[in-house]
Amino acid sequence: MNRQETAIIVATRNQGKVREFAHGLAFLEKPVKSMYDYPDVPEVIEDGNTFAENARKKAKEVGDFLGQPVLADDSGLCVDKLDGAPGVYSARYAGEGAADEANNEKLLRELGRFRSGEDTDQPLLSTARFVCHLALYDPATGQFTEAAGTVEGWITAEPAGDGGFGYDPLFYLPDYEKTLAELTVSEKQAISHRGAALRQLVAKLNGKK
Repeated sequence: MNRQETAIIVATRNQGKVREFAHGLAFLEKPVKSMYDYPDVPEVIEDGNTFAENARKKAKEVGDFLGQPVLADDSGLCVDKLDGAPGVYSARYAGEGAADEANNEKLLRELGRFRSGEDTDQPLLSTARFVCHLALYDPATGQFTEAAGTVEGWITAEPAGDGGFGYDPLFYLPDYEKTLAELTVSEKQAISHRGAALRQLVAKLNGKK
């Protein structure tokens, strides 16, 4: 995020994430580019055991390939009744290349196991949190700048909202009485795991100047 750069490169092919990064970094007045802008970049195998490991691996492999600083995000949903699953497997919970709908359906099926003997009119299935880890890698120095953020909520049996992506329609925020998918981009950015991580990262970078 050096101001001498002409663009901010984000190591993702997730259009929802690209939109959120573009919104969160709009104050820098630089275009945000993704892997769609660099089709020759090889796919990075996300085989880390933590969000931090995956974020660092994506940032480094793409940064070394392009010879430019690259920002990578690894994030996911951790559900308490599922012992933290799907976690680092959030994007492929229902299998490699699974669509959001398939992942959401599997999550509800898995949580359905815990409904036996419970009040079936209760729409909230489990406490959960979204976690985001960001890693900015500069191949010129080999250095990483990292930040993380979380947001707490509940998994609801009643998905709602047309915004966001991923598990957002199932992630209910009691203080707002809405799911993340029912918030505007600005509202979501103000409270989300990715928004919190971005603010922390920018603060760290500003502190280096």
